[in-house]
Amino acid sequence: MSISNSAGSDDESPSIDDKILDAAAELVTVLGKRVQLAEIARRAGVSRPTVYRRWPDVRAVIGSLLTREIMRTVERTPRTGEDRAGLVEWIVDVAVQLRDHPVLGGLLRDGDLLAEYVVQRLGTSQRTLLTLLREAVEAGQRGGTVRPGEPVQLAAMVLLITQSTVQSHRMVADLLPETAWRSELALALNGYLRP
Repeated sequence: MSISNSAGSDDESPSIDDKILDAAAELVTVLGKRVQLAEIARRAGVSRPTVYRRWPDVRAVIGSLLTREIMRTVERTPRTGEDRAGLVEWIVDVAVQLRDHPVLGGLLRDGDLLAEYVVQRLGTSQRTLLTLLREAVEAGQRGGTVRPGEPVQLAAMVLLITQSTVQSHRMVADLLPETAWRSELALALNGYLRP
């Protein structure tokens, strides 16, 4: 599945949408859910009506920002193989990057904001991740390294396992230092997907 990047190529200036999302990213990392649409517009150097023509409210801006940042992270994280080992390595790599991402970290620190965008609904980024995971599960099943089962259901459980591990990492950081966190997540995913 191909994921488009709205930022354009290196020789193009950022679009107005990207300027607005970049401004929102800067503000979310500092203010969390307290960010206001007027602040986003001011930081982006555009008027509030310019923002409102694209998004109805701050919630929608942050939702688009979340989707953009997750998809950019996925795009820059290559898979090393089509088998279960390659799939698990890729998932763990993406999970670490999302866990440590400055914008997503701002959301993780703000439980209410995180719940709104990640826990309470299945958003665009999660649906795209589910599609990518389903395709990867199907490839692993064809190669015999992923257990039989409905690929959509396996993908959904892999997403839940990984998402909850990322969301809770701060809570158990003293118990699971970095190396252990990575290896235990990989072990959980391998155990779940192994034939």
